[in-house]
Amino acid sequence: MSAPRFGTKYDRLFVAVVTPLKANYEVDEPALRKLLRYFMQQKFKDAGGGIIINPEAGEIFYLTREEKRRNVEIAVDEVKGAMPVFAGVIDNTTAGTVQVAVDAKKAGADGFFAIPPMGALDITTSWNANKYPEVWIDMVKDVVKACPEMPVVCHPTASPSPLFGIGLPLEATIRMCTEIKNIVGWKMTYNYDGYRTVARGLRALDRHVGVFGAPSVYFHENLASGQFDGTVTGSFCYAMEPMIDHITAWRRGDVKEACRIWESGLAQLQEYIYSDYGRLHIKYKAASWLRGLIPNPFMRPPLPKPRKDEIETLWNLLANAGMRVIDKAKASTLAKTLKL
Repeated sequence: MSAPRFGTKYDRLFVAVVTPLKANYEVDEPALRKLLRYFMQQKFKDAGGGIIINPEAGEIFYLTREEKRRNVEIAVDEVKGAMPVFAGVIDNTTAGTVQVAVDAKKAGADGFFAIPPMGALDITTSWNANKYPEVWIDMVKDVVKACPEMPVVCHPTASPSPLFGIGLPLEATIRMCTEIKNIVGWKMTYNYDGYRTVARGLRALDRHVGVFGAPSVYFHENLASGQFDGTVTGSFCYAMEPMIDHITAWRRGDVKEACRIWESGLAQLQEYIYSDYGRLHIKYKAASWLRGLIPNPFMRPPLPKPRKDEIETLWNLLANAGMRVIDKAKASTLAKTLKL
């Protein structure tokens, strides 16, 4: 069977959706539905939005296989074809990852969000991705073999390096995109220099692989350079409105307006969110709660709770950026319950 040709079909502004949880840390299905409906508003649709359910920001590493499948069902049911729904696929084993992918396909997902292997340091923090790229390539090939018609967006995290930050190095990236034709988008999990290097490499391929902005703290520069075909970011969970305004201003060539939006609190917010990658997803979820979009700011342990100063700082930055937030007294009451 020949590889499918997708072109630019999936160059979208994908939101990496957080997973709302109840106080007992079970998935809060009504809250998930409410959050998905928020992204069904016309502003997000008109901008070319897309949904990624069960991303890293959605705590996929701590969801059961059944929870992953059920989240996909809910997303497909709520979106109803209005935009693409891609589902995160990862498990402790390659066989389990393939099962998760097949589950997602059966549940109606339009594509997969491929995440590198988890577990032993051999394939995580100590992994030399350029020397041993097959660690991830082989797993994604098995997923594609089981579901050959499905497009794949990649979440290319790897051992940190000075040139690429926490992103997969260029050599491994090009090999993976060359060998797996189902890859339609590459989440740019890189520092600024790595982003430029990998974007140029992707542009030099003999087919289109979308350059999808990830750290939204770089979006202003990414958009200015033209190295921006779409996104995969959890930042839309707390700052969708000004982010869409900023992106659309760049797209229509209104540099003055794009700069005005960026410097009206959005830049400062993103700089704080991305100031510590060890707190990134914790801040995503806390900020989403402060926006009133989810009922609980906590992630499933062992992921830690936000700290008091994070709640206070996020509330101020969100408000200063002109976004509607919950009452400050409510935020302060929760902050007082936190140990740190």
